[in-house]
Amino acid sequence: MAKNSAAPVYDESSIQRLNPREHIRLRPGMYVGGTDVRAMHHLVYEIVDNAIDEALAGRCDQIVVTLHDDYRVTVADNGVGIPVGVHRDTGKSTLEMVLTEVGTGGKFNNQAYKVSGGLHGVGAAAVNALSDELTATVYRDNYVWEQTYRAGEPVTGVEKVRKLKPDEGTGTVITFKPDFTVLEPNSFSYDMLVTRFREMAFVTRKVWLTLRDERVKPVPREVTFYFEGGLRAFARYLNRNRNPLHSAIYAERDVQITPEGKAPYTIGIEVAFQYNDTANVTELAFANTINTPDGGTHLTGMRSAITGVINRYARKAGYLKDKDNNFSGTDTLEGLTAIVSVKHPNPAFESQTKVKLINTEVQGAVSQVVTETFNEFLELNPREARKIVEKCMTSMRAREAARKARDLVRGGPSLLESTSLPGKLADCSQRGESAEIYIVEGDSAGGSAKQGRDRHFQAILPLRGKILNTERARLDKMLDNNEIKALISALGTGVSEDFNVENLRYGRVIVMTDADVDGSHIRTLLLTFFFRHMQALIQEGHLYIAQPPIFRLQHGKEIRYVYPEAGLHETELLTKALKNYKDPDRVKVSRYKGLGEMNPDQLWDTTMDPETRTLLQVTIEDAVEADRVFDMLMGSAVPPRRKFIQTHAKSVRNLD
Repeated sequence: MAKNSAAPVYDESSIQRLNPREHIRLRPGMYVGGTDVRAMHHLVYEIVDNAIDEALAGRCDQIVVTLHDDYRVTVADNGVGIPVGVHRDTGKSTLEMVLTEVGTGGKFNNQAYKVSGGLHGVGAAAVNALSDELTATVYRDNYVWEQTYRAGEPVTGVEKVRKLKPDEGTGTVITFKPDFTVLEPNSFSYDMLVTRFREMAFVTRKVWLTLRDERVKPVPREVTFYFEGGLRAFARYLNRNRNPLHSAIYAERDVQITPEGKAPYTIGIEVAFQYNDTANVTELAFANTINTPDGGTHLTGMRSAITGVINRYARKAGYLKDKDNNFSGTDTLEGLTAIVSVKHPNPAFESQTKVKLINTEVQGAVSQVVTETFNEFLELNPREARKIVEKCMTSMRAREAARKARDLVRGGPSLLESTSLPGKLADCSQRGESAEIYIVEGDSAGGSAKQGRDRHFQAILPLRGKILNTERARLDKMLDNNEIKALISALGTGVSEDFNVENLRYGRVIVMTDADVDGSHIRTLLLTFFFRHMQALIQEGHLYIAQPPIFRLQHGKEIRYVYPEAGLHETELLTKALKNYKDPDRVKVSRYKGLGEMNPDQLWDTTMDPETRTLLQVTIEDAVEADRVFDMLMGSAVPPRRKFIQTHAKSVRNLD
């Protein structure tokens, strides 16, 4: 093989040996999923999950999470407390081992914890290593003990602070501050934590879980969750703004697994599912109380069982004839709200972040429980069974109509696979990550954008009027809408079942609408479409919102622009901007209501020039909450929307 003299040297000196703390700080993605805001919240989840494990073991029923002013978080539980004594194998305090050593913990032999979310002996040590400072306070063995760490290294020993007071119980208190030299600086989201802890309280019954936000002054905001209804209550909660077709179908059962040549063990399975009259699907899957957003074998088992039961019942009851095809999984999922939770003595996850369960035996166990429960429900409730089957038949017909509509577009090739582009698209010459497409409101703004853009990497797609509300429309109706068809064709990804984000023709998809009520409505309609039918576009970071200026300020020959700022009303923005002038009365103020009011050069300078523009990236921090909000604001049920408007009406200070 020819030698490349310019290649870097690779020899024995190239090999590095990192200790666990160094490895966690160098590669945080392996432990907490990255360095972004989600990773920062994952630190909280790791500590709270340990407290939940105490609850599963029957040793804890209260967990309090407090957000402090200085980015610190405190997680307190009333469990038995992390052991603090000297460990026989190392001569170190057990507390220090748990918080500094990977592979150290009490959850490996199923004795102290029959079921737990913590498995690898990694979580607490990872949080410690990624914290600027962490203090562990333990109430145990008649004393209060404490140890402090910086960047995962102890700066004090395990100190005996004082004796426990007569009214004090046992427990563990962890206070930490994320290290922003490793993680991206962000604030903790109260709403994101509320949703996470609500889920935990539904899945872990009879545990009081409190979130307290001391950043809110003068009175901290606080919420406490406590549920006894389990997943049945969770399903009702998720469907509270929808019209359910029947009562929630529920089962809780233990299934014994007997592996060949190994000792038998038991998997606890809890499921709840309920159909509603929407076309949306809400699925949640938990393993040992941990939300697994990528699903896994427990979710697959539930889905396949539901589809199989409906098909068998529909044929037996005569809804499906011999000549009819079976319902597909897509048909039986439409309008379904479903939750599955398994408790496994030895769960296997795809990674340390535990986003997907991979135990193969779980699929069959869940399928067995769902099949038996659902069969019984359909047999005993023929009226509700008819509603479910008829909904599946409606979904099947809509899917078939959509397929025919796709095949008829332009005389043959499917719109969702077609390489032909809409005529009003002004395309760019580049492709891939460097290219971007602006979805612009109206032909007038579209004209200015086409003239002002950089044709090498910026494409422009003007949309006429308000697009279809896809929250209420099935796919076949969507494909009859010219603006939706143009959007699908321009992006090149397909939609719904045919969606493939790898076919996206642009690295950034940018929504650019007017700064008025109509513009906000169009932006919301587009976000609804992307969330319901191209969600991966958002999840993979391709969707953005342009931020055109609201005001143009001219003082002599000097021109400045005023842009929206979170939490500030337009009048407050203008007042703030005018304070920068010695003689604000001589400043000429122009209010932009429409993009078409700007000439091409102004649009480029303010909104499209990568050097000066501001783009807001659209993210999904909480898919369940996003689903609820879209359903409430854009769905067919009026009462929840009316309640929302009445609640927030006093906050509205400008409608145009």
